[in-house]
Amino acid sequence: MLFSVLCFLFNLRFSTAQTTVKGSYWYYGTEFPVSNINSSLFTHLFCAFADLNSTTYRVTIPNSVSTQFSTFTTTVQQKNPSVKTLLSIGGGGPNITATFASMASQPSRRNSFIDSSIKLARNYSFHGLDLDWEYPSTATEISNFGKLLLEWRTAVANESRTSGKTALLLSAAVFRSSNYYSLDLPVQNISNSLDWINVMSYDFYGPGWSPNFTAPPAALYNATASQVNGAAGIRDWIRAGFPARKMALGIPFYGYAWRLVNSNNNGLFAPANGAGLPGDGDIGTTWIGYDDVRSVSTKVSYAKTQGLLGYFSWNVGF
Repeated sequence: MLFSVLCFLFNLRFSTAQTTVKGSYWYYGTEFPVSNINSSLFTHLFCAFADLNSTTYRVTIPNSVSTQFSTFTTTVQQKNPSVKTLLSIGGGGPNITATFASMASQPSRRNSFIDSSIKLARNYSFHGLDLDWEYPSTATEISNFGKLLLEWRTAVANESRTSGKTALLLSAAVFRSSNYYSLDLPVQNISNSLDWINVMSYDFYGPGWSPNFTAPPAALYNATASQVNGAAGIRDWIRAGFPARKMALGIPFYGYAWRLVNSNNNGLFAPANGAGLPGDGDIGTTWIGYDDVRSVSTKVSYAKTQGLLGYFSWNVGF
């Protein structure tokens, strides 16, 4: 199924002469070999994740995956010499989020993050850097997030002038909407600082945080007036003034399973009782939400018609 989705997704072309993003994240936690990535399907690949030290606020590579990270670019370019690689920093989880917030709160800490990230990207032969802070969630954190991005862009530009090398690409994985639960993100700073954003248009619903009913984890459009959906989030970004041509739409290559309260009541928003595992007990009580080939095709077509820069998936190892 994954192979079919990939072929269908990445064989569709955007009708534009400008650069597009057909990207995917590789995450070392999946244990999917880098050499197995069919990089001919992609324009950009993100190597995830580099760590942020909670004391020095320097970006580091986990020792256990240093070899995979150091050879990532040369490995994926064997099948596609033109593919661009970005080192992704961060990821989900409360500890990581707290460390990012602490780092961004002081100029000296931001400087440590910025300088070390640029050096790592150059030393490991990446073409760019990607920030995955999930998520700045207070007014102060959001303000500091904007400052961090502006300073990062300035440092990248200065490094390029000093080294004579092409400037590193800068991107970030961001919340589904420009509004984080009533808090406006610094749209102008984000636009001025980053080459593009990867909009995480997924994980809207899951048994871990919405255990009492089934729901589409990454719906593009809404089935009910109150349902969270990807198109609404993209609309929010555009209405806030963010350029459509600097957005990539996120597509999940995974699903979530709920355990139904009643197997005869098995539609959208049916009563559920937390997570269900396929093959664990009666399969008739397990409800799985995921993107199939038709869903992926619809999302790619949507990205094209809305004039977006492209799309990306999490992750290539699924």
